[in-house]
Amino acid sequence: MWRRLFCPAFVWPAILIGAPLLVGLGAAEAMAADLTQQLEPGGTATVTEVIDGDTVMLDDGREVRLVGLQAPKLPLGREGFEPWPLADEAKEALAALIDGRGVRLGYGGLRTDRHRRALAHLFLEDGSWVQGAMLDRGLARVYSFADNRALVGEMYAREGRARAARLGIWADPFYAPRSPAETPRFIGGFEIVEGRVLDAARVRGRIYLNFGPDWRTDFTVMIPRAAWKLFEEAGIDPLAYEGREIRVRGWLRKWNGPMIEVDHPEQIEIR
Repeated sequence: MWRRLFCPAFVWPAILIGAPLLVGLGAAEAMAADLTQQLEPGGTATVTEVIDGDTVMLDDGREVRLVGLQAPKLPLGREGFEPWPLADEAKEALAALIDGRGVRLGYGGLRTDRHRRALAHLFLEDGSWVQGAMLDRGLARVYSFADNRALVGEMYAREGRARAARLGIWADPFYAPRSPAETPRFIGGFEIVEGRVLDAARVRGRIYLNFGPDWRTDFTVMIPRAAWKLFEEAGIDPLAYEGREIRVRGWLRKWNGPMIEVDHPEQIEIR
């Protein structure tokens, strides 16, 4: 039975309750020590190339996708692809932070993607968390997956501070959170949508969160049956989102009206 509770993983504090006191470490090192307790070690290497704002090459031949992030995209050989605003700035910022430097890898879920890139969190030798630094600068946004959800709570906190301060991408309309009424104009993009859930219903193995009176044309969030267990494990009843103001992120596609499919609870934040 679903419990009508809201305690998603992404609101956990950055420092775990009961974690040992880290004496004699600098702030960055202490934070890194805490964060890496939540990850599986992935060894160390040196960054030899920065491909874009969330992808690097290492001296051991691994290509690493900074898991949990989506930086502004560059064409990277894709014909007709227009670079997203601030894509060059994001690449330059990441290069200034880590190019030529040693990094420690940590895994929080699936280790490689279909392109054989390592899906890792990166930490510098001084303990600085690379994902956190890019979010702090407003040069990336949180982009989680059902099979890679570690540290999302801390990432959301950092993204939220940068968004409130209108840093980096958050000062550009391209990345602005959308209202449900705006979503038809952004089909095909990765978007953040903010609004009130008018109605929530379970229909034929799916849960729908409706943001307007007509599900055939208005923006909807769809949660497939395969995702229900993750919500239950987090103590979340998706039907209890009804009447709540939420922020949801994902790829917008047209299914009746505009729709985002949610396959893990971290895609939804309660505002």
